[in-house]
Amino acid sequence: MTSDVQQLYDVVEGTWPPARVWSDGPWTLRDGAGGGKRVSAATASGDFVDGDIALAEAAMREIGQTPLFMIREGDGALDALLATRGYDLIDEVVLYKAPIEILTDLPIPRVTCFPIWEPLAIMSEIWAQGDIGPARLDVMGRAKTKTGVLARWNEKPAGVAFAGIHDGVAMVHAVEVLPHQRKQGVAQWLMRAAAIWAEKQGATEIAVLCVTANKPANALYTKLGFARAGTYHYRILSDQRNAP
Repeated sequence: MTSDVQQLYDVVEGTWPPARVWSDGPWTLRDGAGGGKRVSAATASGDFVDGDIALAEAAMREIGQTPLFMIREGDGALDALLATRGYDLIDEVVLYKAPIEILTDLPIPRVTCFPIWEPLAIMSEIWAQGDIGPARLDVMGRAKTKTGVLARWNEKPAGVAFAGIHDGVAMVHAVEVLPHQRKQGVAQWLMRAAAIWAEKQGATEIAVLCVTANKPANALYTKLGFARAGTYHYRILSDQRNAP
């Protein structure tokens, strides 16, 4: 694992924080408070043996969470062990990173994007259409340096994004464009507006993450000049994939 990738893992957590994080044996455990896999998954923080898996499983079940592990670069042994124990691989994610100036070179068209925090009702409504509900809005609220971005296009609300800053790196999350406003460049302007905001806060780099299955979003980030910087995925018990 390179230090650059580890920094991005830290940025993910710093800009999309769990409700609670604690250590138990070789594990870092997270209480996501319903905010999704990213804030609920356990990660390895030290050497472990097969029997330690049960320790993490018990801790997650105790707080009402399905046993779930995030597999980061360098976690090959854990990945293989979980596979033998009936854990399925889900949601492969790519981390992208770029110098922030690649997105601050063009002016945003007038009355197109607005950095706003707290979120307006229309922002929450757009996020809700992408299954980003109150628990994930709570995740956003826990970030220290943050903003939402509201986009307008064709003189109507078009999309939203969330950006946070950790260790000089801005990370954009929860990009959501309304279906009838897609394929018109709205996501690009959301990313650029987030970068302009972040540069004013002192950020020097910008990052974003994307599941590999989302081909259009991956293509957009590559087109904008982002470089692939790392990956992660999850392992979940096969009989628990659809559990709450």
